[in-house]
Amino acid sequence: MLESYLRSRLKEKEILLMTHIVLGYPTFEDAFRIIESMVEAGVDLIELQIPFSEPIADGPVILHANQKSLAGGATVQKCIDFAQKVTETFDIPFLFMSYYNILFKYGIDRFAAAMARSDLYGAIVPDLPPEEGQDFLEAMQNKRLAPIFIFSPTTPDERMKYLASFGKGFIYCVARKGVTGVDTDFSKQLEKYLARCRKATDLPLALGFGVKEKADVEFLIGKVDIAVIGSQTIRLVDKEGVGVIGEFIKSLR
Repeated sequence: MLESYLRSRLKEKEILLMTHIVLGYPTFEDAFRIIESMVEAGVDLIELQIPFSEPIADGPVILHANQKSLAGGATVQKCIDFAQKVTETFDIPFLFMSYYNILFKYGIDRFAAAMARSDLYGAIVPDLPPEEGQDFLEAMQNKRLAPIFIFSPTTPDERMKYLASFGKGFIYCVARKGVTGVDTDFSKQLEKYLARCRKATDLPLALGFGVKEKADVEFLIGKVDIAVIGSQTIRLVDKEGVGVIGEFIKSLR
């Protein structure tokens, strides 16, 4: 379902935009306004992060947002309820992103069922390899949800193919080693890495970690199918407020 949506959108656009928000940051009300601005500005799908106390793949910007959201009273159930509200309001795909401890504590089957009821399309769980995720994969398959797997520059070619064999929807390519929110070198080296990613799978490719401006998105055209914007939107909200997000997203195309 997610892959077919992406293929359809790619007939109309050279590259799609996926944005990322931390649920409950700065507040749930603000998060709704941010999503509204993003949708109106033309994003193609949105990643909703359920905050976690130790988000190991995330840098200081998103880590801070996770901590503030939790301190403000965000819970898994509030995030699920919020997700249902946005899927009922906006006509684009939404995904959950979080860490395995959240799913494990909530219950894998229960979590997948809640996602399906909320009309989410899939989930990104960066700390769950397929070798340890059989229950998750089965629950996702039973609810026709897409498990999104991750490639990194250090992932060997055979490992990429193995991960892709479990993935649905698209593959999330991390632009570099390390965490989110750090500068990425959009260069020949990145181009070579993305060529390896493309060779490993027929699924659409998304590129995240370090996409900040129009030049970054333009560099990715023809190399990936989706540009992912995460930390930069949080920086802008922190610095200038929720109202700047729409114009920022429009400036990326």
